[in-house]
Amino acid sequence: MNEVVIEEKKEIKKSKEKGVGDLPGVGPAALEKLTNGGYDTLLSISVSSPGELVDVAGFTENAARKIIKAARDMMGIGFESGDDILRRREQIMRIKTGCNAFDALIGGGFESGSISECFGEFGSSKSQIAHQLAVNVQLPSEKGGANAKAIFIDGESTFRPERIVQMAKAAGLDPEETLRNIKVARAFNSDHQMLLAEKAEELVKSGEFKLIIVDSLTSHFRADFSGRGQLADRQQKLNRHMHVLMKLAMTYNVCVYVTNQVMADPSVFFGDPTRSIGGNIVAHNSATRIYLRKGKKGSRVAKLIDSPHLADGECIFMVTEDGIKDL
Repeated sequence: MNEVVIEEKKEIKKSKEKGVGDLPGVGPAALEKLTNGGYDTLLSISVSSPGELVDVAGFTENAARKIIKAARDMMGIGFESGDDILRRREQIMRIKTGCNAFDALIGGGFESGSISECFGEFGSSKSQIAHQLAVNVQLPSEKGGANAKAIFIDGESTFRPERIVQMAKAAGLDPEETLRNIKVARAFNSDHQMLLAEKAEELVKSGEFKLIIVDSLTSHFRADFSGRGQLADRQQKLNRHMHVLMKLAMTYNVCVYVTNQVMADPSVFFGDPTRSIGGNIVAHNSATRIYLRKGKKGSRVAKLIDSPHLADGECIFMVTEDGIKDL
């Protein structure tokens, strides 16, 4: 066995032997507040910000920084070599769509550990892909799934159990069990949506959930913040929301799939004027970005416009009664 792997296992074992209560400055009262706030593991403390611990447990900022540093030291979090990261990347899961061309475009499927964004106008199949992933994540890995459950944060009342039943039957899954394995929450405004993303961690911690869907990411933020005067507040709040989703993806190796609305850019006279909502905030936080549009004869076109390691490209797919399929 590789020596590096052995050392990593030793570090993990050591960290498991210690808990949040062993951190300097964390007494019984503070431990209770942290636990009630969802910070019940060294990992959750390690990836938090000082401001979060100040709000939850009432620490001073300096005390919060010391606690976070101590947790990171116990976890052995710090610089690591490129080959260590490559080895960890081998644990990344990929959830297939059911369309070979689409899966090839994004490197084998929607990957865990990061945020994937699909944006496009109405009817471009953003929500159809969301439903398909919610079904396919329940398939075994050899069939393109993760043998896991899904969380669906519904911001536009797009979730349809009838569609899940159709796709489940086509995938050879039991429809009732498939529906039970999808936890759905309707978000009514941007604050509620952000709260649901934070509450999702309680489910993700169990290890049973490997997919978080937010459909749509920006609709409530557009409604709650209107005009240029509120643009800075909207973007700051949206940035905070995406950082919560990114932390969940990276900490628990979860696939986060978000859909995004679009607008027409009036300054574009030639070419496609379609632009995604959220600007650079959404673009920088999404590892994989896909532009969806309607094609000919009922088809859909997926264009990969941003990825850390994949070349730009596009593919054509169909949305059938059975789900996402090749043309």
